[in-house]
Amino acid sequence: METTGGPGGRRFDLVIVGAGFAGLYMLYRARQQGLDAVVIERGSEVGGTWYWNRYPGARCDIESVDYCYSFSPELVQEWDWTERYAAQPEILAYLQHVADRFDLRDDIVFERTLVRADWGEAERSWTLRLDDGSHLSCTHVVMATGNLSAVKPPSFDGLDDFAGEWFHTGMWPHHAVDWTDKTVAVIGTGSSGIQVITQVAPLARHLTVLQRTPNYSMPAHNRPLLAGELAEVRATFGERRRVCQLSDAGTPLPPPTRSAHEVTEDERRARYEEGWQRGGISALSGGYTDFFTEEQSNLWAQEFARDKIREIVTDPDVADRLSPRHHIGTKRTATDTGYFEMYNRANVDLVDVRDDPISHIEASGIRLESGRLVEVDVIVFAIGFDAMTGALADIDIRGTDGLTLETAWADGPRTYLGLQTAGFPNLFMITGPQSPGVLSNMVISIEQHVDFVADCLAYLREHDLDRIEASEEAQDGWVVHTRELAEGTLYLQARSWYLGANIPGKPRVFMPYVGGCGRYRTECETVVDNSYRGFVLGTPTDAEDHSDG
Repeated sequence: METTGGPGGRRFDLVIVGAGFAGLYMLYRARQQGLDAVVIERGSEVGGTWYWNRYPGARCDIESVDYCYSFSPELVQEWDWTERYAAQPEILAYLQHVADRFDLRDDIVFERTLVRADWGEAERSWTLRLDDGSHLSCTHVVMATGNLSAVKPPSFDGLDDFAGEWFHTGMWPHHAVDWTDKTVAVIGTGSSGIQVITQVAPLARHLTVLQRTPNYSMPAHNRPLLAGELAEVRATFGERRRVCQLSDAGTPLPPPTRSAHEVTEDERRARYEEGWQRGGISALSGGYTDFFTEEQSNLWAQEFARDKIREIVTDPDVADRLSPRHHIGTKRTATDTGYFEMYNRANVDLVDVRDDPISHIEASGIRLESGRLVEVDVIVFAIGFDAMTGALADIDIRGTDGLTLETAWADGPRTYLGLQTAGFPNLFMITGPQSPGVLSNMVISIEQHVDFVADCLAYLREHDLDRIEASEEAQDGWVVHTRELAEGTLYLQARSWYLGANIPGKPRVFMPYVGGCGRYRTECETVVDNSYRGFVLGTPTDAEDHSDG
């Protein structure tokens, strides 16, 4: 559909919100089933996360050959990934290729934002209002809005007075930024901050990093992919993918088999060193079975990571300030291409804003509470997202009897399988809260969720059903299950965005499912095998309750 046109006034079988990995694949599956479907996308192009996050250094932390679709064998064979960890331009080009190759663009409406969705019980449909004032209706809605798409806006006093330029990593401009002879401040040392720092430090006249919480970062050891490597992956792709699907994190690494307590210190250090040299987000966390559950096991890995920082950073004081103290892995671990090495440069300074917080921003820079002024030409806010629930909270979603999603989630998200919330019939979420999502290779989780939804829609049609809703009982059980799984780990001891701790006023509820992709997949397959146990299927007047299987 043309950007200037629109679907206003039409009734669809399915409306998909978002044209990233999830939205494109959902549209593909809908097309296969002959559904009348449309995608609503607020950007001017496909890509989702990879359309918006185009800051310098933006790169995936899952290996390229695993961070891709598996639904088309031909696509697997024809796309040549160029690097071990693909950068943003390459991932965006891949998604654009997918949209073109499968002729998906005709059913995507760009530069439109969904602002309100109302369920009509009598009509058995959703009425959707877009930001241009147009309306459309549909039987089913799939929210493919992403886990990291609602940016946390900067809220520092005085930002409007700043005379220089400022950027947010999650809303990066589409033009190149010139860092030549600029003094730059980067606020935040999460994944996006770490990636920006490695790119800006060699270009800027001076870079000041304002860090509140030091972060663990594993070396990516990124490099070009060789033709022989791609050929080998393609030859065994089906088997490799199945390993990913049944793993915890959605990657092909073999699972650990021993506790860290079962080996000697020398053996542990050798295993950590092996992981460090391999690189990647699971460099240390994939070593032992009790890494996420046992204090001492995690501490040994922490000490190894801090030793590595001290080896790399030549100034002992700076190395100490860069050394994290939280349990490794309980906040999102980053991967980098020379991050810690940047602090050996004469033009890079580190400011600890936990000891000397930011007071406000003024015309010439950032004023700290100590009175110090950090004078800069450019500020980069690498302050993250309202993760997992933010994109949904931005939409006024009203279910049965006018129940708002905001009210239903007032004490934190409540879902069944991360796919549906009771009181919101025919509304699906892709990688919603209480699914593996952000703790996994997102494409593995996205494909599994889209396949679940597509197969569910086919089941409904085959059985002359037009309504599906999570039951309160099943939802309550799933919320308890996911909470109990998290309570058996070290995750709850960190103030992370997994808990919403980065957003003032957000309920502190651990949102991801920690049981792993394989276990979660089995849970979903059991639900399907028992005729969608836990869901209420049917019509408003003749419902079929499958909550007990």
